[in-house]
Amino acid sequence: MKTKQLSPEKLRKQQLRKEKELRYWEKQKARPKGNTYFWYLVLIIALIYAVDEIASQISTLMQTEIANTFFQSESAVTLLNLLQIVAIPFQIVGILYRPLADRFGRKTFLIINTFGMSFAMFMIFLSQNVYMYFFAACLIMFFIPHDMHVVYIMETAPSKSRAITYSVVKFFANMAVMLVPFLRRWLMETAGQWRRVYFIPAVVGIVVSLIALLFARETDAFIESRIRYLSMTEEELQAEKLRKSAQDSQGGVIDALKFGFSHKQLRWVFICFALAGIGVIGSMNYQAILTHGYAQSIYGSSAKEFLDLVSVNQVNKAITLYPIGMALSQVIMGFISDKKGRKAAAITVAANCVVSFVIFALGSRMNFLTPEIIGFFCGTFVGSYYSTNDVLIMMASESAPTNLRSSATAAQTVVGFAGYAVGFITNMILALIFGDSVIGTVALCLLVPSFVVTLIALIKNTHETKGIDLDTVTGTEWD
Repeated sequence: MKTKQLSPEKLRKQQLRKEKELRYWEKQKARPKGNTYFWYLVLIIALIYAVDEIASQISTLMQTEIANTFFQSESAVTLLNLLQIVAIPFQIVGILYRPLADRFGRKTFLIINTFGMSFAMFMIFLSQNVYMYFFAACLIMFFIPHDMHVVYIMETAPSKSRAITYSVVKFFANMAVMLVPFLRRWLMETAGQWRRVYFIPAVVGIVVSLIALLFARETDAFIESRIRYLSMTEEELQAEKLRKSAQDSQGGVIDALKFGFSHKQLRWVFICFALAGIGVIGSMNYQAILTHGYAQSIYGSSAKEFLDLVSVNQVNKAITLYPIGMALSQVIMGFISDKKGRKAAAITVAANCVVSFVIFALGSRMNFLTPEIIGFFCGTFVGSYYSTNDVLIMMASESAPTNLRSSATAAQTVVGFAGYAVGFITNMILALIFGDSVIGTVALCLLVPSFVVTLIALIKNTHETKGIDLDTVTGTEWD
């Protein structure tokens, strides 16, 4: 491959820019930190994480109200879900956007991401039509997957307390989602006033992004990495590029798929991941399941006026304890995973997912428990669903050899899309024909069998990966 030759003048300017940037980062590294810096940084990151979690879940927690505002149809929620296809270009651009943090720094993108998702929520507060709403929703979907706040924790917290710091901050962020049901009960006198709920999280997010701009510093890990890169000679840079190129050539999604399905452990972890994906409709539409369930159990109909009535009554009460159920289920997963192992954690959270879903889906449909208890089990279902996926990703990563580890998790995602597609398409067809009132029944018929099979496969065909040596694992140990 030919290397582009630069003129002496351009080379000189390039070198001057590198030297200027190097001096800047060396100056930043030399700045003293106060004794309290780490603690107020953790507070800032916790608030940013909370904004991220709220931005991730706020639209789902008001799914039926939003859908019925923009679509006069018995399949309004399904039509809203179909519009998510519009977000695909935003997510593709995001693939190119995320690596920029390795060039320009974590702080820059921590602020951009927080401000971006907060401003998008403010746009939704002002939106008067589906086009403005969905443009803002796509912006949120662009910013929330990048998780620069998680990178900050991993690169700033001391190694001995990194895991506990992350767990505490994540728990706080999950609990902060309680702000949404509180604001629903405070600000929503009618279902049509759902936009009001976006205002306070948007303002808080914008203020926190400005606080981060003023008080957060770039991570030491990035500064040291950037200084090391800028200090390299041209020969050292070329050698580093060759080394990375050699590493990249060892992997690949296709190779990981072939390897995974050729070996028992990875094959069954992939299959379990796809089976769990079939139940995605439950995690996407839990608020619609609650709303339609209550409307049918109390009024015998899913007509819009009845959906609006239960929205500001039973649903508001139910989702009050949703964040607590979700946070606790994720904490349980982490505890069991560390103490008993990944397989034990996967079996526990998958079983909890099925039981919790049945309780919350049938509870709202038959109205045999208080809304608060049903909302709690709704939260444990959603938290357990995502925890099941998280543990399976961890098991795949720990079951793959080093040269295929990253590619194996990417391949697992590809396999998982088969399950997502089955669940999404099945629900879409039935809900468009019969209306959103069947979403709960469809989710029940898809999720329960798929998770039962997942549990059987986990128990009979997978093996524990806790404590595996990631430097020596070959992926063939369980054949």
